[in-house]
Amino acid sequence: MPAYVVVEVDIHDPERYSNYKDLAPPSIYQYGGRYIARGGKTECLEGDWSPPRFVILEFENADRARAWWSSPEYADAKKLRHATAKTRMLLVEGLPPGWMP
Repeated sequence: MPAYVVVEVDIHDPERYSNYKDLAPPSIYQYGGRYIARGGKTECLEGDWSPPRFVILEFENADRARAWWSSPEYADAKKLRHATAKTRMLLVEGLPPGWMP
């Protein structure tokens, strides 16, 4: 079943963070991931949540998402992200294909 990595990003060093945006995608693609949303406009429909930047990644399953997150291919990009932004990141399991309520 698909899995999603959902990330709220608060960038405090935009110049250096721009390098992260170049470093991360190859590792994501290498692990079969793809961007669903990448920093687009957000609108709060309820509550008071207003993330400065929001990213959603889709992977084949949670194991592939975890493999990417802990991979040597992502390590340098992750280190740069930690140095240039505060993030909150969730791994969310999706619904199985063909699921109907």
